Amino acid sequence: MNKIYLAGPEVFLQNATEIGEYKKKLCGLYGFQGLYPLDNVLELNANNPQENGLMIARANEKLIQEADAIIANITPFRGCSCDVGTAYEMGLARGLGKPVFAYSNDERFFLQRNIEELPGVNRLSDELFVDQQQMTLENFGLIDNLMLDGSVEAPIIRHQLVDKTQKYSELLGFEQCLKQLKKHLG
Repeated sequence: MNKIYLAGPEVFLQNATEIGEYKKKLCGLYGFQGLYPLDNVLELNANNPQENGLMIARANEKLIQEADAIIANITPFRGCSCDVGTAYEMGLARGLGKPVFAYSNDERFFLQRNIEELPGVNRLSDELFVDQQQMTLENFGLIDNLMLDGSVEAPIIRHQLVDKTQKYSELLGFEQCLKQLKKHLG
């Protein structure tokens, strides 16, 4: 049974464990075993929070090494882009030669999110936008940063939410990624 690492910001939700269990159940329906970051059983008893945080990071890296593939929730998190931890996990998996699949519960492209959410964006021409520091905004018609889009095996699933309160817990895009992965593995 192929193991799938389940990356995304839902680990920060109040019902993170419940969401993880449901994602793992969906994985099972497609013949996969889901590896959720909160599956790690860790004793976070170091004298400082930095050690505890690094212990979590090492445990998550170990799960990614055990996995055969990764499915990442790249719904924007605390800004215009996806969760930075999820981005790192995607890069690590890609570097290890594991297939990466991704979905976003925000249907907007990266440029549109930046224009709408960053202060002081200016349009210099039809195709050129800069932020308040006069730095160019990516304009490639992609879902997120070009390196993230470039790391995935299949088109990133974009899902338009009906209920905005389900931004990180809606799993229709996740299930579409499971279908992509099933097809990818033949």
